[in-house]
Amino acid sequence: MNAITASDLTKKFGSFTAVDHIDFEVAEGEIFGFLGANGAGKTTAMRMLTGLLKPTDGRALVAGFDIKKQSEKVKANIGYMSQRFALYGDLTVSENIRLFGGIYGMDAKVIKEKRDRLLEELHLEEEKDSLVSRLPLGWKQKLAFSVSIFHNPKIVFLDEPTGGVDPAARRRFWEMIYAASEQGITVFVTTHYMDEAEYCNRVSIMVDGRIEALDSPHALKAQYGVSSMDEVFQMIARKATRTAD
Repeated sequence: MNAITASDLTKKFGSFTAVDHIDFEVAEGEIFGFLGANGAGKTTAMRMLTGLLKPTDGRALVAGFDIKKQSEKVKANIGYMSQRFALYGDLTVSENIRLFGGIYGMDAKVIKEKRDRLLEELHLEEEKDSLVSRLPLGWKQKLAFSVSIFHNPKIVFLDEPTGGVDPAARRRFWEMIYAASEQGITVFVTTHYMDEAEYCNRVSIMVDGRIEALDSPHALKAQYGVSSMDEVFQMIARKATRTAD
């Protein structure tokens, strides 16, 4: 069964077509990389898939729900994390966890039990009453990801989650992604780091609103006769004529 199915998914803003009839599927538990240079349309596509933006044409099912007709159910069954983390810096670590647990409709007792386990897993017990704004960037990142899957969503959308983080912290973050995937959570991730594309089961590369390539990193490198995903990306992205998303 697929976690995401998109068919002819399209978004127009006036005469401008930001996303141009894209088709793809993401399997349950898959780590799916959604790549594209600035202006490719990937941000607009992700906003449609998360129920934040209605498509102009086409159809998509996310976690089994229609993004046009059941956007609230889509939102209830996904997690989301962006480069900006979306945590509240003026709240403590513990308060952030309780807040998002409540937003997800979780029972107070369950929130407390899961919060205590999470703090232990992240080695943040001594920081539970610290303001999130005072945490190092790598800790904020791990906490934000953990909060995004706190309610056990079927799918988590990660929008350039490792921007500005050092390579060692990025590797640790990807260990968390793998662990979530092993638990059955589908991971849909955008990134500008092509070494991270190598970690995905499959990747798609958008150019000017269309998906120009979609396959496993190994297959794409073989298809283009190169040794890295960075080279694949450069070969495909140079076809772009747009510069802003």
